[in-house]
Amino acid sequence: MAAQLDRLDIPDVLASLNLARAQPGDSPEPPRVLKFHAPEIVFGIDSMAEAAHAAARLGALRPLLVTDPGLIEAGWVSELAAHLREQGIAARVWHELTPNPKDHEIAAGHQFYLASGCDVLIALGGGSVIDAAKGIAILAANGGAIGDYEGIDQAPNPIPPLVVVPSTSGTGADVSQFCIVTDTVRGTKITILSRALVPDVTVIDPRLLTTMPEWLNAATGLDALTHGIEAFVSLGHNQLTDHHALRSVAMVMRHLTETMERPTDMHARTMMAQASLEAGLAFTNAILGAAHAMSHQVGGMLDLPHGVINAVLLPHVIRFNAEADPRAFATIAACVGLPESRGPAAEAAAALADRVEKLATDIGVPRRLSEIGVHETDLPRLAALAMRDACMTTNPRPATEIQIEALFRAAL
Repeated sequence: MAAQLDRLDIPDVLASLNLARAQPGDSPEPPRVLKFHAPEIVFGIDSMAEAAHAAARLGALRPLLVTDPGLIEAGWVSELAAHLREQGIAARVWHELTPNPKDHEIAAGHQFYLASGCDVLIALGGGSVIDAAKGIAILAANGGAIGDYEGIDQAPNPIPPLVVVPSTSGTGADVSQFCIVTDTVRGTKITILSRALVPDVTVIDPRLLTTMPEWLNAATGLDALTHGIEAFVSLGHNQLTDHHALRSVAMVMRHLTETMERPTDMHARTMMAQASLEAGLAFTNAILGAAHAMSHQVGGMLDLPHGVINAVLLPHVIRFNAEADPRAFATIAACVGLPESRGPAAEAAAALADRVEKLATDIGVPRRLSEIGVHETDLPRLAALAMRDACMTTNPRPATEIQIEALFRAAL
């Protein structure tokens, strides 16, 4: 039987937004026109067949199915290929990529796409697979090298139709306008940001989450948590993103540990799938902040799980940003039920940072950058690169390169 989505036992989310957004004496925010980017979303247990229907509607005759060896071994690729065959569609499968997709891997995938005469892209996998599919799509429409498109709206031509079936609960790549690629020459990650990268259709079947390795479950869940927190406090937040951000944080705090302890519990898996979805909807529209700007650089240098790096950095970034204004963090603390939220906002923000650290510790994630291979001598370069990351533009507190280096050192 399909798991039922439960109501969260948290303070009324919309009411608690006032803690962060409307303080006595504040001037009201001027009205503004808002945009909210989202794909068509299909959500539910046993929904995978809908990806084949979506591909058919988008005109697929010879789609490129981008995936990875783990998904092939788990049997999900065979299941999706069978659904496609039922629609008269014969997919070409490409899986020659590694975690944190590399620029040369995307170039190879693009060549496979061209050689196979493909017309639509289907991504079945986690964030690395989805980012690789987006990268291939960019090259299919625009040519050149993937590094040519770093930054915001640098790819002028629309990409081929894209259908996404996520297999992890945290990256948000299945609904986002981001594509993150490792630049192997510079040893860093580049951020490609474009509305055109929002998939046409995303099909979220929580069954796929049950075959994640434990480390990946932890990493992607903490990534979703970081997305929710950073989107809520982002300079780009609005009333359309706030609700999704807060709900995602509350759901991760409640259900991530459950999925670690009971991997086949479909209720917990469904809630984490929803948490990932809502966090993705929040951050693709509100953008992110310093934790992601910093994490991208460590991940590019060391080729490590993105969510693990986020978990190490996030508490330090919360404390740094809360020094300037703790109110938004106090709202988050209230929504996850921290008792300190009834006191001063600064204490609530500090308690939230501590709670994030505890969750990471509880599920076995390292707490220090030094534990994952970062050295003191790396910090100046990491800080310089982080300052140029697109996510820094929406961090709620302006930061200098010296301050970012100090944050890296605090997390070391």
